[in-house]
Amino acid sequence: MLNIDRDLEGNYSRSYIRGLDDELAAHDHVLLVRHGHSAPRSTQQMLDTIAPRAVLRFGEAYLTGHELDDLGGGWKDGLAAHAALQIRHLADRGHTRVGMALPDGETPLTEVRLRFAREAARTLGLAPPTPFVVPRPRSAGTRAVQDFRAAHSTVTAIAAFNDDIALRTLTALHDLGLTVPDDLAVIGFDDTEYGALVTPALTTVHIDAEAHGRLAARTALGLDAGGLTPTPGRVLVRDSA
Repeated sequence: MLNIDRDLEGNYSRSYIRGLDDELAAHDHVLLVRHGHSAPRSTQQMLDTIAPRAVLRFGEAYLTGHELDDLGGGWKDGLAAHAALQIRHLADRGHTRVGMALPDGETPLTEVRLRFAREAARTLGLAPPTPFVVPRPRSAGTRAVQDFRAAHSTVTAIAAFNDDIALRTLTALHDLGLTVPDDLAVIGFDDTEYGALVTPALTTVHIDAEAHGRLAARTALGLDAGGLTPTPGRVLVRDSA
């Protein structure tokens, strides 16, 4: 059984579940995915009912990120490496002052992403990304972007926590009468595919996690996980950055 937050709808979660499901099916097991936040009691009731062989933490190998070369985490092919891709893309286009657009909800990934983005910026010789929150609803997000621009006029690009936050930022800039990328470049993260449908189309980081899903399945089943090589992340270059 896999528990997953329903807000994690990017290509990472889609490809991770695909790899996990395919690998489990190849060994005669069925994957049950439970979406959304759940209380410990309801989770225990479900576990008592179905008695799963294993309960998986979504993206565990990917989210470690503490060692430089750990499989699926850190700076090799995990979250740190992909956060660095985002910052490097902006640096390669001449941006030296970057803002980091964050969600308004509580998530343990926020501080981790900030840490990785700051380390990537340091390595590239850039100033640390300046964080700010882009909240819902639309009017609040527009005010937040307006206030950020007023306080940080030297920032020329925004690296967003994910595509959802990037799209909120694009909408706010449109409402403020600003153009992207001329007034401010924006890059998303984890490719929800909605970014290809807006104008300007959203540049984003695409992550294929099928190998991570297969790795999780083999680990849960006690099988050899050798030979699984994660696909490198890549930047989908569109019009926004």
